Amino acid sequence: MSEIRVRFAPSPTGFLHIGGARTAIFNWLYARHHQGKFYLRIEDTDQSRSTDEAIEAILDGMRWLGLDWDRWEGSKGDALRQTERFDLYRQKISDLLEQEKAYRCYCTADELAERRKVAMKAKQVPRYDGRCRDRTGLAPDHPYAIRFKASKEGKIVVRDQVKGEVVFDSSTVDDLIIARSDGSPTYNLCVVVDDVAMGITHVIRGDDHLNNTPRQIQLYEAFGYPIPHFAHVPMILGSDKARLSKRHGATAVQQYRDEGYLPEAMLNYLVRLGWSHKDQEIFTLEELVEKFALEDVGTSPAIFNPEKLLWLNAHYIKNAAPPHLVESLLKQLNDVGVAKKRINTETLNRIIPALQERSRTLIEMAESAAYFFLDEIEYDEKTQKFLKPENLEILKTVRKTLDDIPFEHDPLLEALKGICETMGLKLAQVAQPIRAAITGKVVSPGIFDVLMLLGKEKAFKRIDFQIERLSKGEP
Repeated sequence: MSEIRVRFAPSPTGFLHIGGARTAIFNWLYARHHQGKFYLRIEDTDQSRSTDEAIEAILDGMRWLGLDWDRWEGSKGDALRQTERFDLYRQKISDLLEQEKAYRCYCTADELAERRKVAMKAKQVPRYDGRCRDRTGLAPDHPYAIRFKASKEGKIVVRDQVKGEVVFDSSTVDDLIIARSDGSPTYNLCVVVDDVAMGITHVIRGDDHLNNTPRQIQLYEAFGYPIPHFAHVPMILGSDKARLSKRHGATAVQQYRDEGYLPEAMLNYLVRLGWSHKDQEIFTLEELVEKFALEDVGTSPAIFNPEKLLWLNAHYIKNAAPPHLVESLLKQLNDVGVAKKRINTETLNRIIPALQERSRTLIEMAESAAYFFLDEIEYDEKTQKFLKPENLEILKTVRKTLDDIPFEHDPLLEALKGICETMGLKLAQVAQPIRAAITGKVVSPGIFDVLMLLGKEKAFKRIDFQIERLSKGEP
């Protein structure tokens, strides 16, 4: 078999969205499984909608997911941009005109819109009627687009590696525009020219592109190009079975990053949207590369389940080595009001294990870790029931008892046990007022871990603040 070559070819009109990210992952895994090439191609021919900011956003999303790409020798940068190749597209269009496989279409946008309206009113599929195929009498300097002269005879067979054999009647394929009236080439023409130039062997993309495939096959044939293998993967739908959109939640991968998700959790989840290997749910990256096959991609649309993604993210957070989380957690801590300069990363590495079990996202972890680094903390309403006058004596006794002992697990345990016995209380009755006073929260890691990680100075400062407040009768 010749070298496998695949590509991910987004249009740079916004962030890297969930559906596009999954397509990129499928292509990347297929290439890496076969020791082939994975190229990134930016399809920016629609310059009215494409922006440099959107291109960088796509690259940023790819890097976050850990999807590296190979540099194609014909590109000027790491990723091919179609706007670099307009001269080639124009030459290919000129070749088709010269071979009478394309023609000038002088129909105006208003005329086409009116015909479309008439067709829809008659409950017909709106399709260009080919009236300019043999039109004469207008000079080439009159405004025109260029259309490909599609074959109307026979069938077009797509042997799809996901959907199986899909057959289109050639009579349903209209004469698509391959160059707009301003001379700019269009999507279907550029895709074919570039896939051939890059030696793409397998086109793996969403099945919303399936209707373009018979048009592109005819272009391959018109140019005398070999036709690649196609694999059209089903769409991702929301829980209501509608196409995934903003009303279902976040649709861009960077938004999940900002909400505290790990890239390995997102990648694992997206792979499982439409692909499976036996009953396995969680994969290492090495396992995914080893096991990925197009034959295991399902034919039904995948349903995006935010709760499943959250569960998977919690799993990866729980099992991560603390240093792996530090850099991302620093950003999340900054977002919740803890500046990086206030954070000792060695301390943070010791705090993370105490929080991993109960954190589903890095935002939750950051919110739970913030009180370790702040000089002053806020006390929410839930803590008030543990910071009432009836608990003043507990806090005074804790403050006095802990004053002369080291903040280590066993001495702390023995000290709190002694307080419980002296006051006739259970450990929870003593621990909760301490927790509320030193963290501002009613839920935290074990009280001994919190005391040790926070340190005697900060813990006493916060206990003293509450003792003073309660002694004055302040609310």
